[in-house]
Order: sequence, then C-alpha cells, then structure tokens
Amino acid sequence: MNWTKKAPIAITVTDKEGKIIEANSKAAEVFKRFGDFIGKNLKDCHNEKSKEKIKDMFEKKYINAYTIEKKGVKKLIYQFPWYDGKEFAGYVELSIELPPNMPHFVREQ
Repeated sequence: MNWTKKAPIAITVTDKEGKIIEANSKAAEVFKRFGDFIGKNLKDCHNEKSKEKIKDMFEKKYINAYTIEKKGVKKLIYQFPWYDGKEFAGYVELSIELPPNMPHFVREQ
C-alpha cells in the first residue's frame, strides 16, 4: 500500500539534478497549472529568486522549512534532501495546509 499517493499533503520528490520524479495526488492538484510536471526541472516552475535558493540547497544539501500564505491559505513547506545509501539523491518537499487557528503547545521534557 502506498499511503503517500492519497495523503492530504502535497509530496513532491526530485532526483539529484532537480528533475521531478514523483508526486502524489495532492501535489498534482496544487501544481496543476504546470500540467504534467513529472520530468520537469524544479527551476522551470520557479522565479529567479527561488531558482537561486534551489541552486544553493542542491549545492549545500540542507533542510529548508518555512510557512507561506496564498489566497488566505497558510502552509508549512518542508524541503529536505534524501539519500540513496550515502549518496545524495535529490529533494523531497512536503506542503501542508495549516488550519487558520492552529494551536501551538510548548511541552515540558
């Protein structure tokens, strides 16, 4: 069972060159304006500022996490490198819609 295909978050996976190699149903819905984006490079779907960030991430291989708001919908974007054994294989992006009044808790250890 591949639970990621129907997960309520957008999951997009690239290879080490930035080519999109996998995406779930939610990602296809979110990025439908790009048509069939499997096989396209991430850079083809971003502006110049974002292209520079992508280049830096692929060179330095770090986690990039932030929140955004588009059309009144808040999202957590979490991008992380994935590895095939010890070899860098690309990036995974999780895009998670956040409820408008999401609670935040500070837990004691």
